[in-house]
Amino acid sequence: MPRNKAEAVAMSTTLPNFLHIGAGKAGSTWLHEVLIQHPQAYLTDAKDLYFFSRYYHRGPDWYQEQFRDVRPEHVVIGEVSPDYLCCPEAAQRIRDSLGPDVRLAVTLREPADRAFSAYLYLHKHGLARPSFRETAEASPELIDEGRYATHLRRYLRCFESQALHVTLFDDLAADPQAYLDDVTDWLGIEHQVVPSDQLRARLPASTARWLPLAMLTRRAADWVRRHDGAELVGRVKRSAVVQRALYKPLGEERPVMSADDVSFVRERLEPEITGVEEEFGIPLRKRWGWP
Repeated sequence: MPRNKAEAVAMSTTLPNFLHIGAGKAGSTWLHEVLIQHPQAYLTDAKDLYFFSRYYHRGPDWYQEQFRDVRPEHVVIGEVSPDYLCCPEAAQRIRDSLGPDVRLAVTLREPADRAFSAYLYLHKHGLARPSFRETAEASPELIDEGRYATHLRRYLRCFESQALHVTLFDDLAADPQAYLDDVTDWLGIEHQVVPSDQLRARLPASTARWLPLAMLTRRAADWVRRHDGAELVGRVKRSAVVQRALYKPLGEERPVMSADDVSFVRERLEPEITGVEEEFGIPLRKRWGWP
């Protein structure tokens, strides 16, 4: 990694000046697929490089290679990896590698909705326990990813608050064009018209899929990513065949989150929501209908 601040800043001229760091299940796939089409932005073909969380050992040369096709017209150079928000080491690694001026976008989703969407993802890949509560108890990260204040404070220790652009999934779901306009204004690039087929945020984890095919695809993608094939994963996932096969309802019954499960999540994460409200002045309780 860079030996000093000057080296980090020099590297950042060819490395990202923008990262979308999370949270998971909050529209990051949609944002990646829209921004990758913007003529002033360069995003890696692969969403979820996971460099600053899972694959930091691959080193700066590997990471820089992911941005080999950047051209002079690209004002924004970036990647989307929702793992980065909740990874304890990611904030300092990003600071060390990209310098203090990198822009960091965060999209927060109501914690119970986000946790249940994550549960659906596990459910559809055959990785969930029989119920949401059992899954949450066996896999604490299902709830812990919603510890927004804890995660954001790690970034505030490494970056000035203006480096963080905090948005809400609710705004993306309600008006994708306005949400995108807000992001592009913050990035300092021209507005982009959202294609008609992307005017509704698609949530693959919540869409009914054929379980055996979903499980096979997940395992194959994980294997390829571990063997340095993230770019291939990104291209294949955007192919028309995969989109038709995986992301359309195929008759599976979708579980529904109970009121008790909603309370279970909210009770555990209430201090986190209070913390975000205090740090960023966003009235999350009101926006999410919390008492």
